[in-house]
Amino acid sequence: MNRVKKIVSLVVLVPIAIVLIVLCVANRQTVTLALNPFQPDDAVLSLSAPFFLFLFVAVLFGMLLGSVVTWIAQGKHRRLARQEARAALKRQDAAAQPKPQAPAGSSLLPASKG
Repeated sequence: MNRVKKIVSLVVLVPIAIVLIVLCVANRQTVTLALNPFQPDDAVLSLSAPFFLFLFVAVLFGMLLGSVVTWIAQGKHRRLARQEARAALKRQDAAAQPKPQAPAGSSLLPASKG
């Protein structure tokens, strides 16, 4: 099983790495990202960097945003799992508690008068 995981990760990760390296080499030119739409020449609100850095930041931001949205969306399932785990522990503890026993010689049935 472990060997299969290694092979699958190599089959997936090696092509992704090759594509990323090709993107980096092909997009080395410096570009300017203007954050001020009204004055794009404003140097204070602009960033200059190789284009592939902007691509990487956009991909990382998308992955982070997707992770957060998925985590929030699955919150109700995690809460339900916690509640069920607590209930299971309570049932287990209740089953492990020794039941009180009546003293020897006593009867749980009412004594008959006679």
